[in-house]
Amino acid sequence: MNPDVYFNRIVNEFNYLGAATDVLAGDYSTIDSFDQLVPELLFITSFPPSECGIATYTQDLISALTQQFEPSFKCTICALESANEKHTYKIPPALILNTDCRNAFIKTAFHINNNPAIKLVVIQHEFGFYAKNEEEFMQLFESITKPIVIVFHTVLPNPAFELQEKVQAMSEMASAIIVMTTNAAKILQHAYHVSPYKINVIQHGTHLVPPLSRETLKKEYTFSNRKVLATFGLLSSSKSIETTLNALPKIIENHPTVLFLVLGKTHPSLVKQEGEKYREMLEEKVEELQLQSHVVFVNEYLQLPILLEYLQLSDIYLFTSKDPNQAVSGTFSYAVSCGCPVVSTPIPHAKEIIAKNNGLMIDFENSLQLSEAVNSLLSNDALRSEISSNSFQKMAATAWQNSAIAHAILFQELTDEAFALHYKIPAMNLSHIQKMTTSMGMIQFSKIAVPDIHSGYTIDDNARALIAICQHYELTQHKHDLSLITTYLSFLKRCWQPSPHQFLNYVNEAGQFTQQNFNENLEDSNGRAIWALGYVCSLKNSLPINLVNEADHLLEKSLHQINRIHSTRAMAFIVKGLHYQNKLGNIDLLVLFTNRLVQQYLHESTNDWKWFESYLTYGNSLLPEALLCAFLSTGNETYKSIAKESFDFLLSKIVVDGKLKVISNKGWHLKNQENSSVEGGEQPIDVAYTLLTLEKFNLVWKNSGYKSLAKLAFNWFLGQNHLNQIVYNPCTGGCYDGIEEQNVNINQGAESTLSYLMARLAIERLFLNENTPIGLHKSNAKRASIFLISH
Repeated sequence: MNPDVYFNRIVNEFNYLGAATDVLAGDYSTIDSFDQLVPELLFITSFPPSECGIATYTQDLISALTQQFEPSFKCTICALESANEKHTYKIPPALILNTDCRNAFIKTAFHINNNPAIKLVVIQHEFGFYAKNEEEFMQLFESITKPIVIVFHTVLPNPAFELQEKVQAMSEMASAIIVMTTNAAKILQHAYHVSPYKINVIQHGTHLVPPLSRETLKKEYTFSNRKVLATFGLLSSSKSIETTLNALPKIIENHPTVLFLVLGKTHPSLVKQEGEKYREMLEEKVEELQLQSHVVFVNEYLQLPILLEYLQLSDIYLFTSKDPNQAVSGTFSYAVSCGCPVVSTPIPHAKEIIAKNNGLMIDFENSLQLSEAVNSLLSNDALRSEISSNSFQKMAATAWQNSAIAHAILFQELTDEAFALHYKIPAMNLSHIQKMTTSMGMIQFSKIAVPDIHSGYTIDDNARALIAICQHYELTQHKHDLSLITTYLSFLKRCWQPSPHQFLNYVNEAGQFTQQNFNENLEDSNGRAIWALGYVCSLKNSLPINLVNEADHLLEKSLHQINRIHSTRAMAFIVKGLHYQNKLGNIDLLVLFTNRLVQQYLHESTNDWKWFESYLTYGNSLLPEALLCAFLSTGNETYKSIAKESFDFLLSKIVVDGKLKVISNKGWHLKNQENSSVEGGEQPIDVAYTLLTLEKFNLVWKNSGYKSLAKLAFNWFLGQNHLNQIVYNPCTGGCYDGIEEQNVNINQGAESTLSYLMARLAIERLFLNENTPIGLHKSNAKRASIFLISH
C-alpha cells in the first residue's frame, strides 16, 4: 500500500469526531454533561462494606477500570443484600437487590431495561448468593434485555443433572462468560457443554507492590529475627488452619524462630451460624501444642496496604484449603504476586500458578508434608529467592491494570463498540529514576525494580537521563532535578577522553572504564552524548548558567575530529544535538551530517521503499526526526520533504491493527523481502523515539494526525500493544524492559524507564500542558527561516 494512503487511513482511524475529539485532547468544553458521552456498565454483586471475597474482587476491578481508562464508560453497582445483611455505602449504589425479596428481581430487571445509559450488565456469580431464590434469579436473567456477562467464581466438576441444567441455561442467556482459570474453562466446556466461544479466561487480578525490604518491614512489625509464615483470608473450617498448627512442632525443631501469622477475621456468615467456634478451636490447639510464642492471630479484616505489607514481610505463605473444588483464591493470588514462596494444597488455581519452580505442593490436610516443605524452603535462601523472582514474573500479567484492560476490551466488543477506550495518562513519578541514581550516575540495569549496581553505568543511559530530567525541570522547575542534572552532566565529563577525542561508554561500579569500551564501536554512544549536551545548551534561559556553560564547553571539545563518524544513528543524534545547541559556528557540521543522511536516503529509496538503509532495525524514528531538526535549523526544504516522506513510510510499517508495533529486535524488516510479522522483541526506547518524532512533526504539520498518533504511541506503555498488558509500572515509576511474544520483561532498567519518562513528558506537552511556551531559535543571517524547537 502507498505510504501516503496508508498514513491518511490510520490518521482517520484515530481522529475522533465531534466531542470525542475534544475528550481525547482533554477538552470537555463542547459537551454539556460528561455523563451524556459515557455508557454505563452495571455490576450485580456484593460490594464493600460487605466482607466477602467477591465484594473485594469487584471493588478492585472497578477501581482498576476507573484508574486505567477515561472517560470511556461509567461503572455502577447493583448491590446484593438480604434481610439479615444491609449496609451503609460510602457511595450509594445505583440499585440494591434484596435477594430475600421476590419482587426485587423483577423490579431490578425493569430498572435495567428502562435505563438507556446501561449498555451492559455484569453478574458476579456465586451459588450461595441466590440459594434461596434460584427461580427468581433465573427470571432476572431472562428478563434483562441488555447484554449480560456472567463471572463464575465457582465452577464445580462432575455436576449433578440439575446443576448442569442451571449453568447451561445461564450460559445460553449470557453474551459472554468469564472464569479465572483454564481449568474452570475446561470444566465448563466438557462437564456443562458450554460453547468455548463464549468463555473468556481472565485471571484473578493482583496488586502491584513496591519492592520493600523484608527485614525492614519485620522490624516495623516487631518481628525482627523471626522466620515468618503467614496465611490470610476470612476464617472458616475449609481453610484447614489446623494443618499448619499440627505441622509447627516439627518446623520449630529445625527453625526455632518461626512465627505463624493467621491474618483475618472469621467469615461473617460463619459467625452468624456458630459464632467463633472455629477460631476458639484453633486457639485451644495452640495451647495444647504449646505454640503460644509461635502463633499470632490478627483478628481483623485488614485494609489492603496493611495486608500487602504483611505478605511482603512473610518468608513463606501457606495455603491449606481442604476444598478440592475451590476454583480460585484471591488470597493465594495476592500472596504470589507479593513474591511470597508458597506451600499450597492442590486446588486447580494453585496447580496453574505453582509450576516451573513457583512454589511447593502438598496433599490436602497433610501436616507431615507441610512441615517437610516448609523446612526445605527455610533451609534454602537461594531457592526462596528464586521462587520469589519467578513469582513476580509469573504474576505480572495478572496485575489489576491488565485485568481491567482485558475486561474493557471484552465489554467494548459486547456493546458493539458503543464506547472508545481512552487510556488514562498516569501522573509523573520519578521514584525509580531517583532510586537508580547514585552519586556517580544512573545505574544501567535493574533486577525487577531493584537497581543492579554490579551492572555499572553507561554514557548512553546518563545522556538519556540528562535529557529527560532537563525536560522535566523545564516543565516543573523542581529544584531536586538540578541535583540529578548535575550528576548526569558530571558523568558525561568523566567519560570524555581527550585522546582520541571521544566519550567512553562503560563504567563499572567502582568508577573504572571497562574493557568493553575497547571492544565495541562507540559512535552511537558519542552521538547520544552530543544530543544530550546540545539539549542542555538549549535551556540557557531556564537552567543555571554554570551548567549550560559546562555543557557547551564539553560539546565543543567533543566536536574535534567528529566528522569521521559515519554511523547512521550517531549522525542523527549529532544533528539533533547541534540543532538544540543552535550555534552559528557549528551549522556547517550539522549540514555535513544531514547531507550524509540525505545521500544515504537517495541511494536506498525506491518507489516502495522510502528509507535511508536497506533495512528497518532499531531507533528508526531518529532519522526522519534528525532531518526535520535540520530543516528547522536551516530552512532547507529538501530536508523537510525527505523527513516527511521517510517518516510516513515508517509509520505505514509500525502502526498495525490500531496499535503501535515497533520493529522487533527478533526480526528486522528487509528491503525487497516479504517480511513476516514477528511477535515480541518490542522495546520502550523505540516507542519513545517514535513519540518524540511525532511531537516534532506535529510542530511543523499541525492538524495532520501526528498528534493523535502520538497518543496512540503512548498508549503502548499503558496496554495498547499486542499483549494488551501494561509496560509502565505505576507503583514503582519504572518501565518494563520490553514485551516479548507471550510476556513482559519485568526488569525495569535505566533505558526503559528513561524512555517512558521522555514519552510521558512529550504527552504532557502535547495534551496536558498545551500552553507551555515552545522555545524559539533566534533569527540567524545565514538561515532562511525562524527556527522552532519543541522541548
